[in-house]
Parts: sequence; C-alpha cells; structure tokens
Amino acid sequence: MLDHRLTKPALPPCTVVLGAGFVGGAAADAIETAGGRVERIGRTQIDLLAEGAYEFLAEQLRPDDVLVVVAAEAPCKDGEMLARNIAMMNTVVAALKRQPVAHVIYVSSDAVYKDKAEPLTEADCAEPGSLHGVMHLARERMLLDESGRPVGIIRPTLVYGAKDPHNGYGPNRFRRLALDGKDITLFGDGEERRDHVLVEDVGELIKRMVMHRSTGVLNAATGEVHSFREVAEMVRSRIRLRIMIKGSDRVGPMPHNGYRPFNPSATFYAFPDFRYTPLAEGLAKVHRQVTGG
Repeated sequence: MLDHRLTKPALPPCTVVLGAGFVGGAAADAIETAGGRVERIGRTQIDLLAEGAYEFLAEQLRPDDVLVVVAAEAPCKDGEMLARNIAMMNTVVAALKRQPVAHVIYVSSDAVYKDKAEPLTEADCAEPGSLHGVMHLARERMLLDESGRPVGIIRPTLVYGAKDPHNGYGPNRFRRLALDGKDITLFGDGEERRDHVLVEDVGELIKRMVMHRSTGVLNAATGEVHSFREVAEMVRSRIRLRIMIKGSDRVGPMPHNGYRPFNPSATFYAFPDFRYTPLAEGLAKVHRQVTGG
C-alpha cells in the first residue's frame, strides 16, 4: 500500500530518471507531459559499475529532486548478473549518501512474490522463486535500509509496449512476428494465464507517485488475466497478413503454475481516478504506434 506524503500533488523542481529506457522513458514522458522537468540518465551517460560512478551520479542530484531508479541488468539470470545488479545499487546508495534527494522511487518487479492460486496483493510476503526476484527484493531492501531517503516501490507485472527491448514471450514478440508475416508459436497450447500491463500505464503510476511523494509498495497489474493464446489471437486480429498460431511440445513445467493473477485494489485506493488500459485496447494502441495506422 502507498502512503502519500503530499495530499495535494505537486511536481518536484526536477525528476531524475536513472535508466530512461523502456519503462523509465515512459515515466519521463508522463512527467514531462504534466509539465515537469526531467533529467534522463542512461547507460551512455553513466556506467554504474565503473569506479567512481557514484561521484558522477551525486553531481547530477540536488536536494529537492526526486530520483526514479529503473537501471538494471534484467532479467537477472545467474549469479554474476545478480552481483552486478547489487553493485549497481551500491553505486546509487553511495551517491544518495553523498547527495541526498527529497524522494526515491524504485521500479521493481512482481517477481518478488511467491506463486499462489489467489490474486496477489501488496500485502503478500515477498518470497521470490527466481534470481530475478531475489535481485529486485535485495535492491529494494538496500534503498530502504541504506539510502536514508523516503522510498516508494512499484512492482510491475509483464509490461508491453511499442519500445520494448526484451522481445520476451508474449505481446511484444507476438506483435513483431505477426507484423513480419511469421507464424506465432506458443509454448504448449498457450494456456497459461497472465496479467499484462501497458507501459504507458506504468509510466502514469510512477508520475503519480512522484507527484504525491508516495512511499510504500504498489503493484502495477490490471487484475485481468488472459491466456497467451488469447493474446496471440488479439495480436493477429490487428493485422491483414495470413499467419498461423501454433502450439508446441512444452519443455518443463508451466511458469507460475500457469496462473498468476493480481488484485489491483491498492492502485484504485491510492489513485481513485486511475484506470488500467484493457489488454485489447492497449494492443490496438501499440499497433497504431508501431504502424502509424
């Protein structure tokens, strides 16, 4: 749950977005659209693993700034990546100790939660079942325990959007395959049901947390689940090319036991006028962004 430190929302003098890529870029866009000043810091500006990087980052910060931390090597797949991600956060913490800011927001992941049959909420114990979840939970804890600043944490579920860089299994890969006229191959029959959230919705929630100086934890998940076959069919319905949606032999068990729902009540409690974009509507929006049609 979130605790708003500002009951009347206000933009800070500057929001520094560390890791202004897919999700960070959406947050920066939302803040700038609202009239806020944003400093975008990406990999070309700073290598968080470089010696002395914390000094450079500290020089970019001012006491009244809000710092949004998105930078990570993700998904975290092995111990070496885990170590690098922890080292990156050590750089952020060291910079904040040298130059404190007004508020910090960390973009985490729903991977911190253990699977269960009932819809997940922010009250569920973080008990990750993957290194990716371990990495995010450790980085959350580092900011909470060591930064000395008010911290808000947002944990998005599967994010889709036009500028996605990962091309993982789901809406982003399906769209790219379909637009190339290639068939979509599902894992098994695509029966797994997951929640997918539009990147612009995540950006909007981060903007609202910035403007309220929100602390605590918020999931970014719509509360609706769709099978991957349903997602593939929605994607195919947007194109004119003749493609097939094919099943395949599944190797290993279904991730998350094939079902990972969320209860989005905390989002609507924190921001009563917020509305998640339904998946079909979001996929149509992304299709227009990509094709211009």
